[in-house]
Amino acid sequence: MSQHQILNPADHAQLRIHTEAGAEFGDNVMASLAMPAEFREVQAHYPIVFRRDAETGKLAALALFGFEAGENLFLNAGTWEARYKPMAHAVQPFLIGRPAEEGTAPQVHVDMANPRISSGGEGMRVFDDAGKPTPYLETMATMLGDLDYAWHESADFFTAIEAYGLVEPFSLEVTLDNGSVQTLVGFQTIHEERLSTLDGDALTDLMTQGHLARIYMVIASLAQFGGLVARKNRRIALG
Repeated sequence: MSQHQILNPADHAQLRIHTEAGAEFGDNVMASLAMPAEFREVQAHYPIVFRRDAETGKLAALALFGFEAGENLFLNAGTWEARYKPMAHAVQPFLIGRPAEEGTAPQVHVDMANPRISSGGEGMRVFDDAGKPTPYLETMATMLGDLDYAWHESADFFTAIEAYGLVEPFSLEVTLDNGSVQTLVGFQTIHEERLSTLDGDALTDLMTQGHLARIYMVIASLAQFGGLVARKNRRIALG
């Protein structure tokens, strides 16, 4: 269970954060939220798919790290084998907290139950001896701001692709080298056929809003499934 606290030097003067990659630090996850603003970086490493919330019906984008719950095929002996991590994963254990009063600036919170919280005096300090944010915390705070902005901006992207009917169910079935079948269901992707039939006005609208390039980033990211399958086969071969 999460344990969110407002980050401050009075309560967290000695707080340290594990920044290494590892299952013990919560990296053993199948996917992470991905913001449209970071699709260019994400698509270079991971497949991007959409998932619809069962209660609200709203779409969100995910960067896939594996094929099943708890599987991250980019983790290898304490190393994350990709140059980029989606912001929503990279900022952990920090998160944006919104005060109850409207108009008040968002605050940096920390999840004290996150496995990245160090209890043994190891890891990156958050505040220095004078109670000032360390360069590490300043970097995380900047990323939180970018993530917060990208999250709010993403609503326009999903509204646009829904309005033009550019979303369709997506499933994947792959036979692995050992003969087992790996399936992926319950996700959605860009409807390429429908995209190809949009008229000039629609394409211009998507382009001027900055959505068209991101749509093509999603399509391009599907080529990363080949690498994900190769990683799965390699892991099975190594036992």
